[in-house]
Amino acid sequence: MPIKCHNRVLLLLACIAAAAVTLPFVNVAPNRLVSGEGRAIWQIWSFPPGFLLVVLGVFIGLSLCPGRMAQWLTLFIGEGVFAVLVWGAGLAATHLSTVESPLARTSVGSGLWLWMALCLLVCSDVIRRLTAQSVWRWVLNAQVWCFPLLLLFSGELNQLSLLKEYANRQEVFNDALVQHLTLLLGTLFPALLMGLPLGIGCYRHPGRQGTVFAILNVIQTIPSVALFGVLIAPLAGLVKAFPVLASLGIGGTGLMPALIALVLYALLPLVRGVVAGLSQVSPDVLESAQAMGMSTRQCFWQVQLPIALPLLLRSLRVVTVQTVGMAVIAALIGAGGFGALVFQGLLSSALDLVLLGVIPTVALAVVVDALFALWLALLKGRGND
Repeated sequence: MPIKCHNRVLLLLACIAAAAVTLPFVNVAPNRLVSGEGRAIWQIWSFPPGFLLVVLGVFIGLSLCPGRMAQWLTLFIGEGVFAVLVWGAGLAATHLSTVESPLARTSVGSGLWLWMALCLLVCSDVIRRLTAQSVWRWVLNAQVWCFPLLLLFSGELNQLSLLKEYANRQEVFNDALVQHLTLLLGTLFPALLMGLPLGIGCYRHPGRQGTVFAILNVIQTIPSVALFGVLIAPLAGLVKAFPVLASLGIGGTGLMPALIALVLYALLPLVRGVVAGLSQVSPDVLESAQAMGMSTRQCFWQVQLPIALPLLLRSLRVVTVQTVGMAVIAALIGAGGFGALVFQGLLSSALDLVLLGVIPTVALAVVVDALFALWLALLKGRGND
């Protein structure tokens, strides 16, 4: 009787993890500026490599087992392995700090990065199979991070090179975080103030949509670095003509041109989202509302907006995540944020400093995206009620 695979995704991920067993668990460098050498897990401790194959064998076996019990076991084991991998990175860094030079840096190796990513994919896939309810999916995905975050805040990972870099530049990092959030919030509010009325106007006057979308499409196709550069000259000339603007923080470089460019990039998805959201409201629903005596304003606030809100939030979600990423490039014109750490690290060939800017940017984008996902899930659950 042939063996049937009930979870091909899990089987594929387990096979990829098996092929990555020989990749380095951590990298050890003599200092922060020199490339390190990879160390496998059995080179750090007297650790039998066969144990990893046993774990992978368990996952392969679970991929062949039907039923929800196998899915729950897959989730618990995948979550546990992910937590152990994070904990193991901290233990390896602590162990190597006692046997290497005090200036040595221990960073996460390519094998460990890959294994952690595969564990997260396993958990995400099995959560999707376990429940169709968005809120429960969000909760199950969020709890995967509880123990790793506990390890992070308890200091168990402090010997890792990234955490050492953070300890040396904590004030700089905090300033970069504030500047990045300033860019994000300073983009979203003006974009909403401009995008919502523009989208409503395009919805009510379809003849204007072609012109508006053509202009916004042209702006969207301009490379971000080019748009930042284009804004430098006119803003510098404006400040030269009106010196009082400099006291307001307006200049050819810095925060202002970055905000203008980011707002311009945010308009297209926002306006499209408003138009698409309002267009999906059925004319029959509007006729029923008007027949009940509602005014045009009441129809908009009580009927059209609630129905269009999920699609509007999805557009705002895209804009927010896009802005978090593009704000990194704004550091090229002196806007600060995590991009300043990234480019400073690239100039000094310090990988840890680059990661100190990149990883928080990714984390901020993931957190923002998760919060929007929770908001949408709660709206969906309320709509089903």
